[in-house]
Amino acid sequence: MSPRPSSRSAEAVALAAVQGAEADLSIELPGRDPVGARVYGQRPKGETVPLVLHFHGGTFICGGLDNGRNVARLLAGAGAVVVSLDYPLAPESPFPEPIEVGYAALEWLYKQRVKLGGRGAQVYLAGEEAGGNLAAAVALISRDRAHPPLAGQILLSPMLDPCAGTASLRKATNDSPECRWATGWEKYLSCPSNATHPYAVPSGSLRLSSLAPALVLVGEDDAMRDEALTFAGRLRSAGIEVTSAVLSNASEWPKALYDAECMGCKVCEATVQQHFREFFAATTPPQGATPKPS
Repeated sequence: MSPRPSSRSAEAVALAAVQGAEADLSIELPGRDPVGARVYGQRPKGETVPLVLHFHGGTFICGGLDNGRNVARLLAGAGAVVVSLDYPLAPESPFPEPIEVGYAALEWLYKQRVKLGGRGAQVYLAGEEAGGNLAAAVALISRDRAHPPLAGQILLSPMLDPCAGTASLRKATNDSPECRWATGWEKYLSCPSNATHPYAVPSGSLRLSSLAPALVLVGEDDAMRDEALTFAGRLRSAGIEVTSAVLSNASEWPKALYDAECMGCKVCEATVQQHFREFFAATTPPQGATPKPS
């Protein structure tokens, strides 16, 4: 069942989008507690801009709206209106609760797309680290439930391998058997059988066809580099349009993406925003094209 939006929360987002303000709000979802969110970006009057639902990082078990600030601002700087979601965290809310809340919020956002992004606004998912996993999972759900149509998914250093055994992650952790990513996976999955579910581990899905185009960005010394690039390759093999890049000047990734105390990756911000702009442009239909069905 699709959520019925609260008019007050919808109006709050629309007003913030027009004014270009960063504003916190509460989204009411059916059968669930309201979920917090923060809107970024500005929609110029009479124009249409990309509309992005964003998931912050934090290894599934920590983080909040402040941790989504760096990436959300970069997306907004690339011309989008961004709604960053304060999704529930494990272990109190393990899989599948975060992605079900995320999907309900996506349905809410899609219903508000004209008001928030303008007529013909395209809807995207985005996330970094654990949030990249959730964005990829919600993209799978959207395909399987045949709604809503997505223009793209933006995955920044996504957490996709619960085995935590890639060369890039071992290098980042100095081969330590204990690391925060492994701990996060353990608490998020809650039981071993969930590790085989494609919504919990999108990279393990046996069916990746018919998904939205993807932008996958990683850092050169990124712990998530190998698993993200492997997923990008699997998406390409399934016929999905994928743009992927290893950013050689991306320092302290993925920490710089979601650490509230970190001011982001200043050296690579221009490069990242350019990737965002080009991805939005490549996935936006030309003016006059028939809009996707509701």
